[in-house]
Amino acid sequence: MHHIAIEPSILYFGTPVVLLSTENQDGTFNLAPISSAWALGQTVVLGLGRDGQTAHNLTHRPDLVINLPAPDQWPAVERLAPLTGRHPVPATKAEGCRHEPDKFGAAGLHPAPSHTVRPPRVSECPLHLEARAARVRPDAEGDFLIVEAHVRKVHADPRLTVPGTDHISPAAWSPLLYNFRHYYGLGPELGRSYRAAAPTAAGR
Repeated sequence: MHHIAIEPSILYFGTPVVLLSTENQDGTFNLAPISSAWALGQTVVLGLGRDGQTAHNLTHRPDLVINLPAPDQWPAVERLAPLTGRHPVPATKAEGCRHEPDKFGAAGLHPAPSHTVRPPRVSECPLHLEARAARVRPDAEGDFLIVEAHVRKVHADPRLTVPGTDHISPAAWSPLLYNFRHYYGLGPELGRSYRAAAPTAAGR
């Protein structure tokens, strides 16, 4: 196979989309989409723009909820994309970004009470991870913040779980993926790792 050298402007090579709910200084709540999130044990590592309201909130108030939307919820995610909770809008934000204090309403989503943190969950999302930021630090170049959030409680739509277990069924759950700034879901299962704990549909 012959490869060519390229210089892409972004490196979102199929990463999950999450909606982060955090607490504003005045006790209201912010909701923001991000596309840099991955899990390591019970910690989720998040990458955030340093000038956004979410970064500002987590620097001062560590509670958050990591809400995972399904693929068909991409329009709600996109309605949030040009909005910011910061006022005035930071100069680093993309052209066309505007201030919006009611992110839930603007996205057509509804808050649901959390059990262990103050920010609410997104009722419509199939998975919610209540968490607390244990470490917030700048990235190597100083353009972003890296947040290490310890997950305290997980809520799942029961249709996604393997009955009688705490497993999410890979056959039932499909994350919304951000693939070079386009939205995708998963295709059919291709195989399974030897470490997979949840049984497949065929195995059940």
